[in-house]
Amino acid sequence: MKLPESQVAALNAASATDETPIDRLAEEAGLKPETATQAVFELRDEGLLEVTERESVEYELTDEGAEYVESGLPEVRLYRTAVEAGTDDAPAQMGRIIGASGLEGPEIDIALANFGRKGYGDIDSGELSADPDADADDDPEAAALAALAEGGAVDDVDADVLDQLVSRNLLDRHERVVRTITLTDAGVTALMEGIETAETVDRLTPEMLTSGEWQDVEFTEYNVEADAPEVRGGKTHVLRQTAERVKDVLVGMGFQEMEGPHADADFWINDCLFMPQDHPARTHWDRFALDVPPIEHLPEDLVDRVESAHREGVGEDGDGYHSPWSEDFARAVALRGHTTSLSMRYLSGTEVGELEPPQRYFSVEKVYRNDTLDATHLLEFFQIEGWVMAENLSVRDLMGTFVEFYEQFGITDIQFKPHYNPYTEPSFELFGKHPTTGELIEIGNSGMFRDEVLEPLGVEHDVMAWGLALERLAMLTTGAEDIRDLHGTLADLDFLRGAEVTY
Repeated sequence: MKLPESQVAALNAASATDETPIDRLAEEAGLKPETATQAVFELRDEGLLEVTERESVEYELTDEGAEYVESGLPEVRLYRTAVEAGTDDAPAQMGRIIGASGLEGPEIDIALANFGRKGYGDIDSGELSADPDADADDDPEAAALAALAEGGAVDDVDADVLDQLVSRNLLDRHERVVRTITLTDAGVTALMEGIETAETVDRLTPEMLTSGEWQDVEFTEYNVEADAPEVRGGKTHVLRQTAERVKDVLVGMGFQEMEGPHADADFWINDCLFMPQDHPARTHWDRFALDVPPIEHLPEDLVDRVESAHREGVGEDGDGYHSPWSEDFARAVALRGHTTSLSMRYLSGTEVGELEPPQRYFSVEKVYRNDTLDATHLLEFFQIEGWVMAENLSVRDLMGTFVEFYEQFGITDIQFKPHYNPYTEPSFELFGKHPTTGELIEIGNSGMFRDEVLEPLGVEHDVMAWGLALERLAMLTTGAEDIRDLHGTLADLDFLRGAEVTY
């Protein structure tokens, strides 16, 4: 019997009594792993070898996981600090507990995200309380990490715990198929009778064509069904795909894009929107204030007109808020809670000069709010801001714009609900139905800007405006059930690798 050299080497390295893994067979035969794999499958097809396949799952600590073995999981550290501060008896300010815990950077978001999930306590309106009945010393995720760090097996660890640690990027899961080889009776007989090495070539070269040698050689057969190594290339994040698609749709509808600062004066973020300075959303409950010098350069005439609108109202029937208004507060710097601050800059003429109708502008940028983390809320997220300035606009025009926009993403069941905003009247929220759960998800807020907003800005025409949630749009188009699956420290990487934006 004549066989190619690689097959002869594989046969000689195989055993009739012991199962030999392919990687060890390749080493003993002096073959590359891929060459050995091809030879083994060809010999199996000839009935000379038997291939047994078993699935193997191994777990390995990531650098972040190893770090938490030493320092402790962020949520455990937060819980212990909260207990030491007495929050199991009475809630305390979340910021004070976080500061005392020593958590920094991304660890803070990780701790907050897992604190409630594990039942360590509650976070409500900026206050944190610890559950006195929780047992952080018996945290199953911490125990699993410690066991792996000591070289232990994971056979006794709950599968859900391992899945959670993998999703948190604290463990790497390596799944592979282990193939072992044994000689069949026919293989043993062939070796006993003797096998000769056949001269074969695995590729056709220009020299062989020129000399005519190709007519006399034996070519190696290729097994197109043989497994190939999995290669995962990079891809654009599904949220970025959604953002780019949103931009394409809005530009196609005649809109221009706005840009502006993430940290801005409260004047642009809230005062221009006719938001009273004592509104709860402007306190530390929702706002991220920055400890930096105030904004010095604001249009003085515009500041005076906005202050007048707050104190006295606009028009004959205007009444204002009868609440404190401070220019120092207006100049204070905070992270924007919505990108409507950009709309105020553009509508006032500060960014691109005075605008004449019709005008259409949008932005898709990040905003920051001190929200409670859950399946539909993050501390920072992307907002789709937009507005149209024209004559004789109505709510019907606004609703029609949304219908046209969302149809581009295959969403045709938008629902509208009346709502109150300090800066728009009439106002309404938008809801879309989740494709998997059937749940109605709030996806945006909108309305017609009030005179108290437009008159100080010097705008004499109707303006309809909206703020839509990019992440929630992505949830509707991809089927993600938790906003944290899309981005952040708990993102589901397997989901992101396969998720596509549909439209």
